[in-house]
Amino acid sequence: MRGRTLTAALALAVATALTVTPVASPASPSAPTRTVVPAPVVTLAAPDIAVANVQAHLTQFQTIAQQNGGHRRAGSAGYTASVAYVRAKLQAAGYTVTEQVCTTCVYRSNNLIAEWPAGPTDQVVMFGAHLDGVSAGPGINDNASGSSVLLENALVLAQQRPTMTKRVRFAWWTDEEQGLNGSEFYVNSLSATQRGHIKGYYNFDMVGSLNAGYFINRITSTTAAPLKAYWDSLGLQPEENVEGQGRSDDYPFQQAGIPTSGYAAGASARKTSTQAAKWGGTAGSSYDPCYHRSCDTTSNVSATVLNRNADGVAYAIWQLAVGSGTPGPCTGGESVGNGSFENGTAPWTGSTGVITNSTGQPARTGAYKAWLNGDGTTRTETLSQSVTLPAGCTSYTLTFHLHIDTAETTSIRVYDRLTVQLGGATLATYSNLNAAAGYVARTFDVAAYAGQTVTLTFTGTEDASLQTSFVVDDVTLQAS
Repeated sequence: MRGRTLTAALALAVATALTVTPVASPASPSAPTRTVVPAPVVTLAAPDIAVANVQAHLTQFQTIAQQNGGHRRAGSAGYTASVAYVRAKLQAAGYTVTEQVCTTCVYRSNNLIAEWPAGPTDQVVMFGAHLDGVSAGPGINDNASGSSVLLENALVLAQQRPTMTKRVRFAWWTDEEQGLNGSEFYVNSLSATQRGHIKGYYNFDMVGSLNAGYFINRITSTTAAPLKAYWDSLGLQPEENVEGQGRSDDYPFQQAGIPTSGYAAGASARKTSTQAAKWGGTAGSSYDPCYHRSCDTTSNVSATVLNRNADGVAYAIWQLAVGSGTPGPCTGGESVGNGSFENGTAPWTGSTGVITNSTGQPARTGAYKAWLNGDGTTRTETLSQSVTLPAGCTSYTLTFHLHIDTAETTSIRVYDRLTVQLGGATLATYSNLNAAAGYVARTFDVAAYAGQTVTLTFTGTEDASLQTSFVVDDVTLQAS
């Protein structure tokens, strides 16, 4: 949580925002009026989030801090490593993951945005937490706790792969501690239409405090209803998050007219005797005794509080965005676009000139192919495309035709390589030792990626002498 206090004017603005129906973004007068998230209609039960898995993420963030100067402040090596950890988990699970460079942040660094590739793109429910901490310590409750709760919820959603009635987008913000800069940059980067697609933003900042309170942002709003319903079912009697008003990443969304809510367990404010009577803990003491201190480690997190927050997030996701029933039947068809390379370069991306009609190497069909390397100089060339595999099919087959031509004379030593990856996992590696006349069909069962959006990547590496050409043509990914 950002460490500052509210001015009287800001406190009044926040209090007003809590009681007024959301309106169009003040920065975009022509934007459509925002609507609150509709009442839940879903009947499927939410999964139980294993708190041990959330704690494992906390441990990883603490290790990252220990290996990088003791903290994970935005722009630091510890923050960069934290982004890499979350990104790797999400990409492996099948999320569409992007990093947004925050050019207006105090410490130039990246927001991480992950979207589950199912549900209508104009009906988005968004869940966010800041990933950065202060330089005083590893920042485990503030805010590896919120970051880890969202990460594990995202992974469970990917594992369950339910039918989606809305699109779920997760965000891990940078530079929150310097003034909510990462989330503000993101909101400002959205068009009026894109803002209108976000039907609710939910923020999670410090959700494992040892002397916890159970607080909900804008607790009486329709947006907060699923969060409150879950905690009410546990008899927790949650309260409004007064301490956190205007101090975390929900504030830029709220200012843009997007409905907001979220959980918090409290920071440096002190627990009242009334709160201690209903929640336990110590009256007169801070909710988080290690707020913005070096002792904000894994020992500064309550497993019980963490678990209740994690399960409440899952309940909200399932109530807001998950439909009843199972994923629909297989739609089948082709997932790769422009697999014969005859229609220009899109949707492929990679090294310039890889897609070519040069007569130096023949295409298998048509005039174009992807020709990686073949220069006889030290060089790495890539070619990639994001592909979405439909759910519910019985067969998923990736096929491409590969011709390898080499001037290397050895029959035992590898000099040049082509690596083929899907979703970050290596499917195969070929080299100058695999050279052969003509094209050879290469086929792979990729059923493990059903229902996911992943990246197919060809990477060719060549050393400083004697060329090896890796020529790819007629790439298909068929589901049936």
